[in-house]
Amino acid sequence: MTNRAIKVRSLRLAFLSAVVSLVAVFVAVGSTIPLFNVYRAEDGFTNADISITVVAYSAATLTTLLALGRLSNHLGRRPTSIASLGLLLLGCLLLLNVHHIGILIAGRLLMGFGAGLASSSLTSYIVDAAPVRPAWLASVASSQTVMLGLAVGAITSGALVQFGPWPRDLIYLVVIGLLLVSIALIVVSPETATPTPGAWRSLRPRVGVPARARHLLPVAAAVLLATWATGAFYQAFVPALVEDQLHTRSPLVLGLVFAAYMGPSVLGAPLSGRFTPAVAQRLGMIAFLAGMIGIIAAIATGALVLFITATIVAGASQGIAMSASTRCLLSGSTLADRAPIFSVVYLLSYSGATIPALIAGQLSTTFSLPQIALGYGGLALIATLFTVIAARNPRADASRTSRDGK
Repeated sequence: MTNRAIKVRSLRLAFLSAVVSLVAVFVAVGSTIPLFNVYRAEDGFTNADISITVVAYSAATLTTLLALGRLSNHLGRRPTSIASLGLLLLGCLLLLNVHHIGILIAGRLLMGFGAGLASSSLTSYIVDAAPVRPAWLASVASSQTVMLGLAVGAITSGALVQFGPWPRDLIYLVVIGLLLVSIALIVVSPETATPTPGAWRSLRPRVGVPARARHLLPVAAAVLLATWATGAFYQAFVPALVEDQLHTRSPLVLGLVFAAYMGPSVLGAPLSGRFTPAVAQRLGMIAFLAGMIGIIAAIATGALVLFITATIVAGASQGIAMSASTRCLLSGSTLADRAPIFSVVYLLSYSGATIPALIAGQLSTTFSLPQIALGYGGLALIATLFTVIAARNPRADASRTSRDGK
């Protein structure tokens, strides 16, 4: 076997290991969501309490991205990826004994730290090791693996909570096993980034994308802020909506509803490759807004079928818009650019998840859940209008050099 063949095979192992590990990270994150109604019923947690746990998770992720987003460039992808998986593992162990809101918040904080570190290290690892063809694979795998993991985690958790033994614990035990397998896969995979000095200096928060991509950042920010805000809405408020407005207490239905938003994003993402990035951003956000209108109408009328259908439309269309936005920012990137770019992507994403959720949590004692949903619809409308007006394609010279860092 030639050296080139050996290198290709080892990169395939690294790509597979990084994808499996990133899925495992967000399976862990999604696994808690169907349990929120259990905690509400058995431990007396309120909607505001649940909203605070979503904010705590997102704030921890934001903090980690700001401080550690470039660390994998200096220490290597493998050690930082293993550290991120270890933090998720600790979070799952803590959540095995949730009877007080403080424990839930602490567990979600650990998950946030782990997810933040994974969002820069594992996504960069995926892009480093991705095959050259198809060209869209790197951006889809790095941006949509998160959504796949969240969907799988929510559905699996819902099924185990409803039908399995130890409903408060079994999903965490399953996730712990998955995280251990992921750590083992990363251990046997090759490193793709040469460690360089300057790890301590990299801890100083620095946010930015290469100059060639800065004109693309405002639209990418609008897309990421609106879509991730809706994802946080599904985490914080949909458990109560499903029970109070749509009249079901089934943890599996809750998991399916959450997955109906996250899962179709994976299906929508490859569709974005059929269009130029700007066209994909516009089409994705217009369809996303249509989905949001359907969601609000379903909440107002208590129509579960309409709610799930509109959720699927919003989920698939966000995949189109988000993948196109990631493709824009990655165009022309070098290996050293990728971790900072993904730090910016997830910084914007988790800002969208954190800030509206914090505001909505405070307003939840004053406004009804349908009214709060209307506010999220307004955010989607503003983001869609801005995207339709301002979306632009990467410059041609950046597109031609997008693999220079490989």
